[in-house]
Amino acid sequence: MKLVKKTSDYSIYQRGDERYAVKGSDKKPVNGDEKVRILLSEGLITVAEPKSEEHTEEVADSVDDSDSKSSDEEPTETETDSEEESAAE
Repeated sequence: MKLVKKTSDYSIYQRGDERYAVKGSDKKPVNGDEKVRILLSEGLITVAEPKSEEHTEEVADSVDDSDSKSSDEEPTETETDSEEESAAE
């Protein structure tokens, strides 16, 4: 790991896979919200904004529509014929 920045409170390292590791002054890893806060304050990462509620609702509606269409349709002739054949056997 390559040292990117060292302060009195933490050290930031860049790992081989281009991600960052943060270690506290006690040499223990810093994780979670605190790690994100540190990396944001140093300008090393950006946080993607959550998708809007409208987009989430549109996706849910389209999934509901496709589910209801497939269950409301009547079976085609080939489906009906194959069911009758297997029942006759």
